[in-house]
Amino acid sequence: MARRTLGAWAVLVVGSLTLTACGGSAKADNDKGPAEDSAARITISAKDGSTGASINATGVKVSGGELTEVKMTVAGTEQAVPGALSADGKAWKPKEQLERGTKYQISAVAKNAGGRTSAANSIFTTVTSANSFIGTYTPDDGSTVGVGMPVSFTFDKAISDRKAVESGITVSSSSGQKVVGHWFGAQRLDFRPEGYWKAGSEVTMKIDLDGVEGAKGIHGVQDKTVRFTVGRSQVSTVDATTQTMTVVRDGKTIRTIPISAGSPQNTTYNGQMVVSEKFVQTRMNGSTVGFGGEYDIPDVPHAMRLTTSGTFIHGNYWYTKGNPPFGRQGTSHGCVGLQDVQGAQGDTPAKWFYDNTLIGDVVAVKNSPDKTVAPDNGLNGWNMSWSAWTAGSAL
Repeated sequence: MARRTLGAWAVLVVGSLTLTACGGSAKADNDKGPAEDSAARITISAKDGSTGASINATGVKVSGGELTEVKMTVAGTEQAVPGALSADGKAWKPKEQLERGTKYQISAVAKNAGGRTSAANSIFTTVTSANSFIGTYTPDDGSTVGVGMPVSFTFDKAISDRKAVESGITVSSSSGQKVVGHWFGAQRLDFRPEGYWKAGSEVTMKIDLDGVEGAKGIHGVQDKTVRFTVGRSQVSTVDATTQTMTVVRDGKTIRTIPISAGSPQNTTYNGQMVVSEKFVQTRMNGSTVGFGGEYDIPDVPHAMRLTTSGTFIHGNYWYTKGNPPFGRQGTSHGCVGLQDVQGAQGDTPAKWFYDNTLIGDVVAVKNSPDKTVAPDNGLNGWNMSWSAWTAGSAL
């Protein structure tokens, strides 16, 4: 199935033939204009009886007249599908995206300039979940993010035609930075520029995957534009040797915070890590990340995720009050801890950092005895050279 086959327009016209009666008035026939002679031609995007129809491009168009009535329902239930008619009466489309794997019915009536009516009908089924793929993406439309935030897609099915799928996604920035995609396996595709986004830039992501064949018999269904804003630049550097974190905003140091990184037995990853989630409080259970029953804390305050595998920068209220580790020694299981209080209510270093951090801000760790974090462990592709990154593009 070629790209856009799902959205191909099939002409369905139902109308009576014009017959010339014997002995009719030639003058009367000649007086009829072309618009009166030709019935309005109604086009329904999905052919009657078809399967695999688009959930985005379905609609009705007319030439040589105007639509007077369009009715769309879920077949067999008579559940109405709301739609909107264009101002010129030439087109109609549903107000919302259709459901996958659902049978619909469209009935349309149009009238030409001479008042002659035409009708068309189609019963069709949209592409099923089994025969389509969707990409879950970040960041969200309308969001404001830090300079390290990549565009990241995770597809619900393995993609074999990576070139076709990557070609269907374009990411551009008002800063003019070149943006390139990189595949991490068959189901994840990230985009980023060579260096961090320029502060204040506007980024536009166009998803044009409707009908794109990502694997044999598996077609995309997404067709939308997402826009987000890059906020101020903030990069915080954790030095595991001094157990301090220096917060730099727009090129100026705004605060140095004592921290407690990983212990000698459970060191913290080195490298550039991007904040991907924020929780005022969250549970941390060691058994979920390979530490057995070593800890289970139900209310870790001011937690910000840095890796998929469980590295966070977060508040710590359970430290020994008579011997606080911050700025002195690493005591965590690999996270970066900041002084805090239980309940996440106090005026603490952890709360200050949480309040001053955006999703997409960068926390860079150096001088730890551990290895550099893997680029696909979280949104951390900045740990790849530009040449390695571009080599992972299918284009």
